[in-house]
Amino acid sequence: MVKEGIILGHKVSKKGLEVDRAKTEVIEKLPPPTNVKGVRSFLGHAVFYHRFIKDFSTIFKPLSHLLEKDSHFYFDEECLAAFHSLKQSLISSPIIISPDWSLPFTIMYDASNFAVGVVLGQVRDKVFHTIYYASKTLIDAQVNYITTEKELLSVIFTFDKFRSYLVTSKVIVYTDHAAIRFLIEKKDAKPRLIRWVLLLQEFDLEIKDCKGAENPVADHLSRLEYEREKVVDIEIKENFPDERLLAISEASIPWYADFINFIVSNILPPDIDYQ
Repeated sequence: MVKEGIILGHKVSKKGLEVDRAKTEVIEKLPPPTNVKGVRSFLGHAVFYHRFIKDFSTIFKPLSHLLEKDSHFYFDEECLAAFHSLKQSLISSPIIISPDWSLPFTIMYDASNFAVGVVLGQVRDKVFHTIYYASKTLIDAQVNYITTEKELLSVIFTFDKFRSYLVTSKVIVYTDHAAIRFLIEKKDAKPRLIRWVLLLQEFDLEIKDCKGAENPVADHLSRLEYEREKVVDIEIKENFPDERLLAISEASIPWYADFINFIVSNILPPDIDYQ
């Protein structure tokens, strides 16, 4: 019986999902890129395993500036640090477990002035295990949000990103921003905040307090400051997809169904005319 194997560049075993070490050995030997093509090539390797890397968007941001249109290619110390940080993250990436649908999911997040970082996991035998890391930079309009709005936007991003995991499961959200708990119950907030709160009503969620130092997502993320520039990125969606079920119709039985039933199971149709 096969106990582990490589599937689509990932090592799958009873322990969970891991990065294919054969690929990380190649990445480990990569020299710093010297042109835009080299940056794109390295990005291709890194993005493939981004779910294993905490704060991927934040770490890669200095390198992303090199991909901007009409940008002068200057690989400075900040870019070199980002390059080595991503390589180290890939080489030392953790084992990611598969979800246990009988257990509640745990979400920990943090928001800075320019980005959000999230980790989805589950507590098993009193130990937190990671299922997925995700991060996203904020667009210009979202950068201007007040702290409470950024915190709630982080929650919206999280439930949109992991909706397929969370929509029918119990979810525990840990936050170091106590106002979030009261904001969800507040009825006279800003229209935008009320709309976000309504989007969360379909989920079975519980908000719990968590000190910044106890949040394994990215305590340094909330304190990170850097010069804001325009970066090509997909913005955080502030609306969930419209998935209302408008109609259910039962397809008609194919004309050949009776023939198949008779050939396979020797079952005659009930309305057959014996002559």
